[in-house]
Amino acid sequence: MTLTAKSPAIVAALLAALLIGGLDLTPASAQNAPAKGIPVEVVKVVPKDLTDQLEAVGTLRSNESVVLRPEIAGRVTRILFNEGQPVAAGAPLIDLDASTYEAELAVARSDLKLAQADAERARTLFNQRAGTARAQDEAMARLSSTQAAVALAEAQLAKTHIVAPFAGILGLRQVSVGDVVQPGETLVNLEAIDPLKLDFSVPEMMLSRLGVGQPVTLAVDALPGRSFTGQVYAINPLVDERGRSVALRATVPNPDGVLKPGLFARVKLTTEIRGGAIIVPEQAIVPRNGALFVFKVTGDSVSMVEVTLGERLVGEVEVLSGIAAGDTIVTAGQQRLRDKARILIVGPDGTPVASES
Repeated sequence: MTLTAKSPAIVAALLAALLIGGLDLTPASAQNAPAKGIPVEVVKVVPKDLTDQLEAVGTLRSNESVVLRPEIAGRVTRILFNEGQPVAAGAPLIDLDASTYEAELAVARSDLKLAQADAERARTLFNQRAGTARAQDEAMARLSSTQAAVALAEAQLAKTHIVAPFAGILGLRQVSVGDVVQPGETLVNLEAIDPLKLDFSVPEMMLSRLGVGQPVTLAVDALPGRSFTGQVYAINPLVDERGRSVALRATVPNPDGVLKPGLFARVKLTTEIRGGAIIVPEQAIVPRNGALFVFKVTGDSVSMVEVTLGERLVGEVEVLSGIAAGDTIVTAGQQRLRDKARILIVGPDGTPVASES
């Protein structure tokens, strides 16, 4: 069709009619698209076990520890162990010269035989009315005395053989063959190290939270990156007046022997495990107008819910009231939110994801 001189006027009239009539030239797909919400990241609240712990420092000790010392004087004739060697209970360790004690025992046994014969003779004479009661009593007394002498000599002789009183690991010996030792002189130490004892203290104000059977975890600077577990088995009934503290003792399994008595330990004592605690990321908490809130997701919008907090953890916080397990809350993007605001749930990369509500 060929436009005449009147064509510009016709075009202008048509445009005016369209504007006056409010004709919508937006594509149908754009008309049906919903308005976008504020992008946020969310998390679903899952109940967890919350562990209440006390931190302390302590020292590892042998389960049993003894320094072996002779009860009698004597010359060391044999050393029957290697330093650092594990030994069983009753294992022979050191022999002292027994010749003097063997001789004393032989004399005592000889005296005993003579006393037994004298006692028997005195008894026979008394029964035949040829001896007196006094003579019989004196003979019986000598018999009892010589029997005691034999027992003493046997005990003295036994003390020349020093044995392990319990199973453990021997330390470094302090004597050599040929040394003459005196009663009470240090020979060698013996340590039972599986399990070990752990001694530590906590402030007296924590007394009501303590109990036998509570688990402990510990770490030692000598073994970085490793942790060990144990259990409290004794609580000192006496509070330390100077330090205002309560001493506890735990047992710590040590099957591979890597822990040693005397090591410094960093201790965590579990006083309570509370199941079903509501734990949320710290960044989900929003302080506004002197109160604390979280944004709870319902459909494609949020409601601003006031919460009460409990224990603070590393990067997390316990919520005592306001939300429940199964709720979905906002953890990122809440700075732009207000109550009843519409949201768009996105992932960490900003890509929209399905609602978790």
